[in-house]
Amino acid sequence: MLSRHIDETSWIEWIKGLLAVPFVLHSQPTAVFEPKGESVDATATRTQRRYAEIMRDVEDIVNDHINHQQVGTQNRSKLKLLVPSVANFFTPLALHDAFIWQDHRRFISMRRFVPPSFNDVRIILNTAQVMSIVRNGPLDLITFDGDVTLYDDGQCLTPDNPVIPRILTLMRNGSKIGIVTAAGYTEAHKYYERLYGLLDAIYASDLPQAAKQGLIVMGGESNYCFRFDGGVPDMLALVPKQEWLLKEMVLWEEADITALLDIAEASLRDTVKNMRMEATVVRKERAVGIIPRPGHKFCRETLEETVLIAQKILEMSEVGTRLPFCAFNGGNDVFVDIGDKSWGVLACQQFFGGIEGNKTLHVGDQFLSAGANDFKARLACTTAWIANPAETVGLLDEIAELEEVQARKLR
Repeated sequence: MLSRHIDETSWIEWIKGLLAVPFVLHSQPTAVFEPKGESVDATATRTQRRYAEIMRDVEDIVNDHINHQQVGTQNRSKLKLLVPSVANFFTPLALHDAFIWQDHRRFISMRRFVPPSFNDVRIILNTAQVMSIVRNGPLDLITFDGDVTLYDDGQCLTPDNPVIPRILTLMRNGSKIGIVTAAGYTEAHKYYERLYGLLDAIYASDLPQAAKQGLIVMGGESNYCFRFDGGVPDMLALVPKQEWLLKEMVLWEEADITALLDIAEASLRDTVKNMRMEATVVRKERAVGIIPRPGHKFCRETLEETVLIAQKILEMSEVGTRLPFCAFNGGNDVFVDIGDKSWGVLACQQFFGGIEGNKTLHVGDQFLSAGANDFKARLACTTAWIANPAETVGLLDEIAELEEVQARKLR
């Protein structure tokens, strides 16, 4: 959705605050005690109109910010003054229409006691982003996180997963697919174990061969690239680095990579010791992290503390100023990877011929600024913040429906 570092929660909370005013003024919760009061439908209609007007106003403010972006004065925009943490947008946001769309599904205007919530606004923003991309389409590339986005945390993409036919529809309609995951493996069979339901379905489908080759897996955030190849046992073939590495990534020196991982490992070991964590340190070629010992589980606060300590130490280090990295909370582990998902998405865009950020959508579940590895994807493209795999299915259904509506308009 946004193209630079931004505190997503501030943006959502600001919109939520604007919507609180018509809720207080028009929802009329006392009507439940007044049998002769205004009907529920009449109240909802008036409240919906006010909500929609506010979303139209925010949409106009975003457009003003985009106009400032185009001349390099975005720091003077009205939106920047109202929400200082906001950054650049890749596309306008169809907020008015997205609100109406979601109001028909979530019945936000019908509610008298529960105001528009953080999740309401988050989902409206997702719909607004998808509407804007589809209307100015095509959607050339859609990238996905793995855990909690395509499948439940720690699970696999099994053949019965409802996301599979929807991804096949995207591929049939011409969209390229990238799975940009923190899982950093050098062997194809490791990814096949996690994604076999989708890979087998692509192999068995009637998709043209060119469409089948429109799926890649970017592992370790931005360190290993595999493309679909139905001619090999694991359905994935390692892509030579010269075919996908960005020019900036070629300049990353092995000595710096080793030095950064050494610092990260020392930080993790200190935190494990100080926090009395039952953890095992895992060192990989392009990552280092901690996982719980068998029978143990880390609490969220401990994971976040571990991430923030590692992140701050690396940011203060000399090598951390030269080399991009990502420290993140994986739900029950913490890892520090070389690069991040912005580089992973950019590499996917380059691999498919230079797809632009306004034609790319990244779908993920981790967008809180602390310890969330999908957060930086917004540097490369538009984004959708989902909470679980069911929301991913719903989002893909929205894309399909909106693409059909757009196709009818163009006939």
